[in-house]
Amino acid sequence: MPRGRIQPLASAVFLNPALVALLQAAMARSYEEERGEAMVWPLATVLPVMVLHRSTRLALPKSKATHLSTWTVRNPGLCAGFGPRVSSMLPVTREGLRFGLRHRLLAIEAGTVHGLPPRRKPKKGELGDLVKAAQLVGRWTASVNQPSTVFSLLGVRP
Repeated sequence: MPRGRIQPLASAVFLNPALVALLQAAMARSYEEERGEAMVWPLATVLPVMVLHRSTRLALPKSKATHLSTWTVRNPGLCAGFGPRVSSMLPVTREGLRFGLRHRLLAIEAGTVHGLPPRRKPKKGELGDLVKAAQLVGRWTASVNQPSTVFSLLGVRP
């Protein structure tokens, strides 16, 4: 590993481009199934942080019935740090997008992201839990009228 870029092994494994792309694809597919239109690509750089950040993932609602605005009011501590987490994760989420495009997990068309069907479903365990959380986040945010509202509620500037 090059000098100066020592990354903890767990972090390197957890934030690898293949995993991020898989989560982005699951979100985009669920978003599109729920909303009937594809997800705007900036959401693909923001939403994975909800799943990859353990505390945020564990605080996600059990269903999309809880509105995003209600969730943000109930979780002010998580939302206060969300914008900075998104900024720090941008290189990882962009790398995931590139990986997903290159390996046909994702497709970008007219400023939107399509999650292509996976070759096989993830097995149970932590990977399965991450994908289920990503699918929930996709369906959940699809119910918000404007993507800009998602950014605003989470404290992110697109």
